[in-house]
Amino acid sequence: MAKGKTNLVIVESPAKAKTIGKYLGPGYKVTASMGHLRDLPKSTLGIDIEGGFIPDYRPVKGREDTIKELEKAAGNSQRVYLATDPDREGEAISWHLKELLNIPDDQVYRVTFNEITKKVVSESIQNPRQIDQNLVDAQQARRLLDRIVGYKLSPLLWKKIKRGLSAGRVQSVATRMVVDREEAIRAFIPEEYWLLDAKLHHESGAQFLARYYGSNGKKGELKSQEQVDAVESDVKDAEFIVTAVKRKDKTRSPAPPFITSTLQQEASRKLGMTPRRTMSVAQQLYEGVDVAEEGTVGLITYMRTDSLRLSEEALSAAGRIIPSRYGKEYYQGPRRYKSRNSAQDAHEAIRPSDVSLTPEAVKSSLTNDQYRLYRLIWNRFIASQMANAVYDSVTTDVTSAGHVFRSSYSAIKFSGFTAVYEEGRDDEPDERQSSLPVLSEGERVKLIELIHEQKFTQPPARYTEASLIKEMEDTGVGRPSTYAPTISTILDREYVIKEGKYLRPTPLGEVVTKLMEERFADIVDLGFTARMEETLDSVEKGEKPWKQVLSDFYGPFKKSLDDAEKALEGERIKIPAEETDEICEVCGRKMVVKSGRFGRFLACPGYPECTFTKPLVIEMPGKCPKCGSRILKRTSKNGYVYYACERGAACGFMTWDVPVADVCPECGHTMFKKSGRGFKKPFCINEKCPNFTPEDKRGYRKKAVTKDQEDKAEDSGVKVSAKNDQESKSSSKKKSTAKRTTKKASARDST
Repeated sequence: MAKGKTNLVIVESPAKAKTIGKYLGPGYKVTASMGHLRDLPKSTLGIDIEGGFIPDYRPVKGREDTIKELEKAAGNSQRVYLATDPDREGEAISWHLKELLNIPDDQVYRVTFNEITKKVVSESIQNPRQIDQNLVDAQQARRLLDRIVGYKLSPLLWKKIKRGLSAGRVQSVATRMVVDREEAIRAFIPEEYWLLDAKLHHESGAQFLARYYGSNGKKGELKSQEQVDAVESDVKDAEFIVTAVKRKDKTRSPAPPFITSTLQQEASRKLGMTPRRTMSVAQQLYEGVDVAEEGTVGLITYMRTDSLRLSEEALSAAGRIIPSRYGKEYYQGPRRYKSRNSAQDAHEAIRPSDVSLTPEAVKSSLTNDQYRLYRLIWNRFIASQMANAVYDSVTTDVTSAGHVFRSSYSAIKFSGFTAVYEEGRDDEPDERQSSLPVLSEGERVKLIELIHEQKFTQPPARYTEASLIKEMEDTGVGRPSTYAPTISTILDREYVIKEGKYLRPTPLGEVVTKLMEERFADIVDLGFTARMEETLDSVEKGEKPWKQVLSDFYGPFKKSLDDAEKALEGERIKIPAEETDEICEVCGRKMVVKSGRFGRFLACPGYPECTFTKPLVIEMPGKCPKCGSRILKRTSKNGYVYYACERGAACGFMTWDVPVADVCPECGHTMFKKSGRGFKKPFCINEKCPNFTPEDKRGYRKKAVTKDQEDKAEDSGVKVSAKNDQESKSSSKKKSTAKRTTKKASARDST
């Protein structure tokens, strides 16, 4: 090393710089670029299409000081290691840094870290490589494709629909998927069917239920009341005989370790995290956090991956910890999972960098979100290497007058991986199994009663964020790095809104999608978009020139754009009003949903004659316990969610607790649950009901009152009691908001 010169390592974030700097020591200077320093200009297209798709990259405005500091540091260094994220975008950022800082080829080195641990960082620095131009070109092709689609299509949407809209190669397809699902729901025609259960009594005294399965050896469904009546007539006086008992062990295998899409899905289902939040917290865990007695540690491997591959070192570590922590029977050797054929397989699956750092060991060093996500990743990885769960499964057929009633039950025999983790589901099972008595073929059971219930088939469920990501992955739309920003974009643009956990298209989203389908069918075609992703993968492999990809795309796209301009000349597409059941308090019209600077709100359609507006509310399940009117979810001016009677001050009912669909079995009033994520047991708030749950028994943690607070209260003659966390938080936030409001008012008065 030249005297006085160190080696410079450039990463993307200060957190990563801190972690890597600790591992490399004094011979290296580690600094952060804070993301992109060079990009296409925002004000223009920035691509010379006629000249052969030449991008006009420029330094990012506002980053001049960072660029100067990096230029100076690079000039004073013997070697420059570009250690940006190990994906296409990270490779492109490294290439941009090299070009922007004018670093000579013989001085620049590329290093990547699948996990930020001392071992991996040291090995990577000792084995650097050159920038992979194929990866850079694949990212350039994606960036320019998206820029062309966005900057060419968006102005058309402004002229024909309204200003501020945007179109995108992936976001438009994601919006279409939500719109298509909504149209399928509207077009759905429910079909009637009936459930028929026989409640049976065994000589042991046990009772059990068996459901109608079919007749004469064939499975059948009951489609009408007449069919149900016919079966009931046949069996009501007939014997019920056990004709088959099948008992066997069933095994369940664990889910594989996380990839980007499954992490986002499970974090949404189990933790209530949005994909954007999930990736932000995962980035923190990857880059490094300060852990007590360990220092700064990168806790997980790289979180943008579509590979299920695991290193032999990770498999060995799991093989050591599982027997010692859970028992030898819970480990039966390493499990290796096969990735999808379409997977890029550039990185390992998402796993803990060091499995010995258990969630409990690091909990005190993490934020709540960091801990919950790390625990999810740790548990999933450990479970993926554990033994199968074994269930004792029994299926019994009881026959009467040729009609078969079937009952099934399974009980856990060996917990296996379920001792640590079970995969979440979007569709929870409708029924719970009841246990069965010990039955033998040929024995008779007694009919107690027949229970029938009319049902109707249900339309497909709306997408959740988790199920939309799964659908995007299954159809090949987007890549791991694009799922979260795509969903965030369509929500931010209000093409799609969230109602509870479900995604619903807005009239705006439907109008834009219809225009795109009519004029730009390729852009919103799922197959076309998936094939484009495969084409970009071929660029990454060096199989196709990136500018050829752009040229092949642009010709047909330009023709569609010109045709649309001509066909829509002079036309302005109107967005249908989103009418609600809310009534204008001034003129009595049905109010409509409008969008403004601060989001969606309710407005009278009689504007400008009537200017009445009010916040958008969501109807909740149940009825007001005071007057029986609807309960509405409202948001205060300070952003706090509460639930109140639709009659407002005329009734006066308001609560922070969440109304649920259940009713109290004692008084029939709507039940409520504690607010917040996760399962909460519903409770009754009717003080006259024997099932009433007082506030202090509803699950809210009490906030301790300090001795100092008690002393001050006694001095002033005020009685102090501990408020629950929610009340205290609400009160403190309201006070701080009031202080800010007072300061703003004072500032206005002084000007």
